Amino acid sequence: MLRLSELKLPVDHADDALRPAIVKRLGISESDLLDFTVFKRSYDARKKNAELLFIYIIDCELRDEAGVLASFKDDQHVRLAPDTRYKPVGKAPADMPERPLVVGFGPCGIFAALILAQMGFKPIVLERGKEVRQRTKDTWGLWRKSVLNPESNVQFGEGGAGTFSDGKLYSQIKDPRHLGRKVIHEFVKAGAPEEILYVSKPHIGTFRLTGVVENIRHQIEALGGEVRFEQRVSDVLIDKGQLQGVVLASGEQLESRHVILALGHSSRDTFRMLHRREVFMEAKPFSVGFRIEHPQSLIDKARLGAFAGHPKIGAADYKLVHHASNGRSVYSFCMCPGGTVVAATSETERVVTNGMSQYSRNERNANAGIVVGITPEQDYPGGPLAGVELQERLESLAYVLGGSNYHAPAQLVGDFLAGRASTALASVEPSYKPGVKPVDLVEALPAFAIEAIREAIPAFDKKIKGFALPDAVLTGIETRTSSPLRITRDKQCQSLNVKGLFPAGEGAGYAGGILSAGVDGIRVAEALACDILGVGD
Repeated sequence: MLRLSELKLPVDHADDALRPAIVKRLGISESDLLDFTVFKRSYDARKKNAELLFIYIIDCELRDEAGVLASFKDDQHVRLAPDTRYKPVGKAPADMPERPLVVGFGPCGIFAALILAQMGFKPIVLERGKEVRQRTKDTWGLWRKSVLNPESNVQFGEGGAGTFSDGKLYSQIKDPRHLGRKVIHEFVKAGAPEEILYVSKPHIGTFRLTGVVENIRHQIEALGGEVRFEQRVSDVLIDKGQLQGVVLASGEQLESRHVILALGHSSRDTFRMLHRREVFMEAKPFSVGFRIEHPQSLIDKARLGAFAGHPKIGAADYKLVHHASNGRSVYSFCMCPGGTVVAATSETERVVTNGMSQYSRNERNANAGIVVGITPEQDYPGGPLAGVELQERLESLAYVLGGSNYHAPAQLVGDFLAGRASTALASVEPSYKPGVKPVDLVEALPAFAIEAIREAIPAFDKKIKGFALPDAVLTGIETRTSSPLRITRDKQCQSLNVKGLFPAGEGAGYAGGILSAGVDGIRVAEALACDILGVGD
C-alpha cells in the first residue's frame, strides 16, 4: 500500500471526486488505481472566510507501486503506508491453571478483557456498577430526581465514565504500534459509525456508546470471557509480595495470580483499600475548575466564519491554554460541542460536573472545562491520598454552595469577572440537571485558581471572539479531570511491589480519555499474557 497525504479538496466536493483527484495527483491512469481507502480527513479553519478545504490522507493500492514510489522519491507526501494491523502477542495455553481477573469495565477494562478473550485467556471481569442500560436509568435518576445511586452512576457501571461523555476517540499519546487503530476498529465492529475510522476528531456520543459497549461485552462472552456486574472488590489477597486473588464485598474470594486493576479515577474507596494493603502509589498532578457554557452558534461563528453551520463540518470545537501571571496554567478540558453539562458525582452530598454530547452534537450550547493545573508539591502535600482528600473537600463545598440538593453553584461570566455574586441567569440557559443556583464562585476554588481563571477568560476572548460573553455561564465544579494518584508500575506493567497486579487506565494514572484508556488496556493485557506465557513483551 502507498500512502498519499495532503490531498486537498473543497468541503463541498462530489462524492466521487476522490478517485480522479488521486489519479491526477499521482500521474497515473485510472486503471492503475486498484483500490483506495481514506485513512484520515481533516480541515483547516484558521482563515475564517477563506475557502474551506478537506485535507485527506489516502491509502492506495496501485498496479505499479514501486514505480510510482520511485517517481515520488523526493516527495514526503507519497510514502509507503505503515502496517496498522493488530498482531496478538500469543495464545493462551490449553492447560491454563487459572483465569485472569479484570477489575473494572470502563474503556481500559473493556479492551483488556477483549484482548485477553481474543487470545483465549477467558478473563473474568468484575464491575462494581450495573450493566449499561440499567446504569443509564440510575444516572437519569440523579439528573431528573436528585436521587443518587453510589454504585451505579456517571462514574460506575458498564462503559465507565467515558459512556457519559462526548465519546471522543482521539489522543496525543505516542502509539507506534497503532493500537489506537485497533480500538477504533473494534468500536466500528461493535456498531459505531464507520466515519470514526478516518475523521480527524472522531467521536461516538453517549447514546451510541451504550450499544457499542454492550456489543463488545457480548463478544467477550462469546469468546469464553465472563462479565459480572455489581461485584465490588473490597480487598486484595497478597502473600510475600505476590497477588493471590481478590475479595468481593459479598465476602466471596476469587483466586488468581494475575489481576488487571482497571479502576476509574473515582474509585476512592478502592484507592484507600490498596493504600492500606501497602500497594505502592503516589500523588500526581490533576486540575480543578468550572464548566463554561456558550451558545454553540457563537463558537461556530468565531471558529468557522462563513462556514459556520456547514453540514459537512458540524459543530465547532476549541482548545485553549493560558499561562497566568501567578504561574498557573489554565486550559480548556473535554470540550463538548453541542452538548450538555452533567452531574457526575458518585458520592452522596457532593457535586461534580462533566461534559457530555450525543453523536449529533446538536444541543444549543457548547461547554468545556476551564481548569487550572495543580500539583502535590505545591497544593496538596501529605501522601498518596492527599489529592483525593482535596477533591472531596471541594466537591462537598460545591454541594453546600448549590443548596445541598445536588444543584450546582453557577455564575454569569460577567459577574465572575467583575467579582460580584450572580443573583439570576440571563440569555444563556445552563444545561446542568438537576439545576443550578446563582452564587459567587469565588468560594468554590482556592484563591490562586480563581485569580488564574479570571485572567484566562479575557485572554481566551482574544482567540475566540465572544468567549468572555457576560451572559455565558460558569458551573461548578470540575475536579475529576484525571486521577489524583498513580498506582505506579514497572516496565512489565506490574505494580512495583505486588507481583501479578497490573494497574491500568485512568484510575491508575496511565490514561486520560477513552482512546488512551483503551490503548493502555491492550498494552496491559499483552503484558499479562506475556507473563503467563513466560515470553518477553
